Amino acid sequence: MIRDGGALERLATIDIVIFDKTGTLTSGRPQLAVHADADGAAVAAAIASHSRHPYSQALAALGTASAPIAFDEVIEHPGDGLEARSGRAIYRLGRPDWAAKDSANATVVLSKDGKSIAAFDLADRLRAGASEAIAELKAAGFQLKILSGDSTARVDAIASRLGLAGTAAARPADKVSAIEALKQAGHSVLMVGDGLNDAPALRAADVSMAPSSAADIGRNAADLVFLRDSLAAVPQAIAIARRAARLVRQNFVLAIAYNLVAIPLGILGAVTPLVAAVAMSASSIVVVANALRLGQSGHNVREPALPDAREFTVEAAE
Repeated sequence: MIRDGGALERLATIDIVIFDKTGTLTSGRPQLAVHADADGAAVAAAIASHSRHPYSQALAALGTASAPIAFDEVIEHPGDGLEARSGRAIYRLGRPDWAAKDSANATVVLSKDGKSIAAFDLADRLRAGASEAIAELKAAGFQLKILSGDSTARVDAIASRLGLAGTAAARPADKVSAIEALKQAGHSVLMVGDGLNDAPALRAADVSMAPSSAADIGRNAADLVFLRDSLAAVPQAIAIARRAARLVRQNFVLAIAYNLVAIPLGILGAVTPLVAAVAMSASSIVVVANALRLGQSGHNVREPALPDAREFTVEAAE
């Protein structure tokens, strides 16, 4: 889905691709290892149900068999986690270093009044097509990087598997600052992300993409949304944008060449009205036929294939 009419034009000029990790390079369906008693798991599930983050969704599933727990207020802090108030008690569910002073060595920590009361480990697998997409983008000469709010250990593990540089523990403002620094250095940046934490970075990039599984705010902030699970949509979109840009330039050349020949001949009276009409129709057919070459077969960034209609749809910019 293309939300910005100029997105494909900008996409054809990018030279750096930045990926979020959770829900973007990974499937966004983490497997949960619980390190908590039933009460701790129930509280975590009740708080987590207020967020669309993949980790929150995994934790929220812990409470499906129990009665919901009500809180006076639940606030999501992008890049950190969720804070819930119940009477005078303050619960935090999120990054260990943010949730508790005595933070545990875990993916997510639940604390009450600053003291850790439960810890949860979550593991996620790579998104379909991630390895192939990264290899294709590398082969095409793009600079690639992971920019994630997750822990250093988890980011390094994914970065090592994919052969990428990675920055961990990046808050939303850190992501924006990193993108702005790259733009000021003369780079054109594509940001691929999915969550609330990525929305500012998606807006800051020259062009941005999000999967259809992204949070509403992530999809709304992105210029393009890919509808299938596979990350192959990223190099495919770049390939289509580059080829479309080449075809546009070719059509400009064809139109200019036609006018350089036809206009002088018309002024000199060297062509009849019938010949002029046929020539005009023929020039239009040539331009359209050249544009239709966008649909020819190809499977990489340099020779793209036109995607299935189910992969990309077009929508007017909001």
